[in-house]
Amino acid sequence: MVAAASLLGTVALTGCAKAGHDGASSDGGPTQITMWTHSAGNPGELAVYKKIIDDFNGSQGKYEVVQQNFPQGSYNDAVTAAAAARKLPCLLDMDGPIMPNWAWAGYLQPLDLPSSLTDSLLPTAVGTYKGKIYSAGYWDAALSVFARKSVLEKNGIRIPTVEQPWTLAEFDAAIGRLKSAGYQTPLDLGAADKGEWWSYAYSPMLQSAGGDEIDRTGLKTAEGALNGPDAVSFFNWFQKAFKNGWANSNGPVGNQNFIDDKVALSYTGVWNAEEALAKVGSDLLILPPVDFGRGPRIGGGSWQWGLSAGCGTDQSEGARAYLKFSFQDKYLTEFSDSQVVIPATAGATAASKYFGQDGALRQFAVLSQKFALARPATPGYPVVSSSFEKAAKDIMNGADVKPTLDAAVKAIDSDIKSNNSYGN
Repeated sequence: MVAAASLLGTVALTGCAKAGHDGASSDGGPTQITMWTHSAGNPGELAVYKKIIDDFNGSQGKYEVVQQNFPQGSYNDAVTAAAAARKLPCLLDMDGPIMPNWAWAGYLQPLDLPSSLTDSLLPTAVGTYKGKIYSAGYWDAALSVFARKSVLEKNGIRIPTVEQPWTLAEFDAAIGRLKSAGYQTPLDLGAADKGEWWSYAYSPMLQSAGGDEIDRTGLKTAEGALNGPDAVSFFNWFQKAFKNGWANSNGPVGNQNFIDDKVALSYTGVWNAEEALAKVGSDLLILPPVDFGRGPRIGGGSWQWGLSAGCGTDQSEGARAYLKFSFQDKYLTEFSDSQVVIPATAGATAASKYFGQDGALRQFAVLSQKFALARPATPGYPVVSSSFEKAAKDIMNGADVKPTLDAAVKAIDSDIKSNNSYGN
């Protein structure tokens, strides 16, 4: 599961969408609540949802949750079409960064779950827009640098810790040493991937260097954040990593080069950890991100649940009852261990075979808690992300850094201005 995969088509729709196929049964039976997911083709994920739904439906007789599943590749189109026809379901999942766009478009309502529930979740598993919570998720993902302990020790490279991660100077020196030791390309940055991966993976490096995709204080401009001195400095390093042959933009996408020992360091996510652990075993190191100067950062915020604005009062009560029921630790643990993702609550994390205190992937939970930062909560995020991706790819391929970043800022600011600052 690649957590960074995102629904990034801007939904420029206004007005509230009416829930489709929800409401009281004609025969006086329970009120049906339709739930849409992007999970078709993922049997492990669907099995957990089925269990939750069956348990909820069996626990009371007032409501019946009915699940409909879509392939991730066509889910955005299905949601967009349903919103245009005002036939959204009551419950729907969404990738965290797209939520502000959907809330701004007028077809999500605040989640209004008890604060005792939302306060218990990882901050990046809660989607907030204009001070209100619109989405919440069972899990999050985290990025790390994979390495082999034996390789670092053989080459006299310090093993970084959460308390003392690599500085940029140390990282550069380590890469240079590994290249001299025979790794033609020492570092896999995942640059063969595309789409939301670029913002999810590389904007935290930019934030660690002191820049950002947009000025978060007002969310009205990218000026100074994406093209200021810190951003220019980071992207000069990013370009150097490819120019020097430390990393390349060739595939395969995933973690195969690290497993085959063709690269010594792999910047990747928890979704690749189980395979790496199986192939590399106790030699695997799950390292913290590099500190580019302002403290380490990794991306946060993945798939979460929301409630459509057109969901009627009775249906909304049932949908909220279902969501409260579904956030039990036992379900979050089962989901986490099925999908190898980080549970959103401390209780579920403690019970997880992977992420509990003695779990082999415990480090990912620690990294998420300490270093994760959600992407900017703006309705303009789709343009922010695509502009960032274009600029970063152009720079990787040799474009002049400052003019390229200036062009990205212009594209982002033009979109913000054309949408009246999205109400900010």
